[in-house]
Amino acid sequence: MNDKIKKERPELYGMNLEPTYSGSTTFFRRESSKDLKGVDLAVTGIPLDTAVTNRPGTRFGPRAVRTASTILAWEKPYGMDFNPVEKIAMVDYGDCHFDFGVPESVPAFIEEHISTILSGGSSVFSIGGDHFVSYPILKAFAKKVQEPISLIQFDAHTDTWETGEGNEPADENRIDHGTMFYQATNDGILDPKSSVQIGIRTENPDTMGFNILDAPWVHSNGIDAVIKKTKEIVGTKPVYMTFDIDCLDPSYAPGTGTPVCGGLSTHQAMSIIRGLSGINLIGMDLVEVSPAYDVGEITALAGAHVAMEMIGVFASKPEFN
Repeated sequence: MNDKIKKERPELYGMNLEPTYSGSTTFFRRESSKDLKGVDLAVTGIPLDTAVTNRPGTRFGPRAVRTASTILAWEKPYGMDFNPVEKIAMVDYGDCHFDFGVPESVPAFIEEHISTILSGGSSVFSIGGDHFVSYPILKAFAKKVQEPISLIQFDAHTDTWETGEGNEPADENRIDHGTMFYQATNDGILDPKSSVQIGIRTENPDTMGFNILDAPWVHSNGIDAVIKKTKEIVGTKPVYMTFDIDCLDPSYAPGTGTPVCGGLSTHQAMSIIRGLSGINLIGMDLVEVSPAYDVGEITALAGAHVAMEMIGVFASKPEFN
């Protein structure tokens, strides 16, 4: 970050201490702002849940994760060598607004929303919403990066299914949280050979060439092996990281639409993400938190912790050091 910019907007750096039980519920107590001058990372909500195949409710995910994040915003993430908000200027940009009455128009609204942020010079951390939102987000990033993107996907599902309801061929305009990485790969946005899907534990015979470290592999080989393998696969390519909260076992994250037993623990997921520092991370999202099915807000809290680990990886990039 340019020192001149940092001096011009010092309010964007450091902690904003408030009682954990009150005050602002922006993400991690960051300033609520549409002004992207000097901003490195904008946090935005994408409250969509009409693309789900099971339980809805993720439209309330951004609000729940933001609220849960306030309990973390009094110190740096435990064990991290630095505090991300001391290194990067981060704002809460608010939510993407779209016309819910015209559902076919929603992807374009999301893509334009993300493109607006990127054109302002900031990267984006998005909070969903169901996992379909990653597709228009990736389309916006692709226009800026202009080369195939590597995906690091934490998930119980591959989300590369080709078919829609009734096993009919998937329409290229299908709004479905199970087909969007199939679409993104066919569009040439993603490079599956340099991408990794972590925590998978549902059947999908067609891997589309993605490297899969499924949940049993993670449990058998351990955290360090996942980190090493993932870094080898993505190399120095531009990486987009997406975390579906159902990557976690339902005992750690019950508040989601399509829970699958046998998943990662919160500790495993957070440790793997922290170990990925050094990758060329260009953007991130956290999706599928559905508060109506949560218990004691543990899913939203897990989401907030995971989000800060991802932001820590972003803040560890050389340009912020």
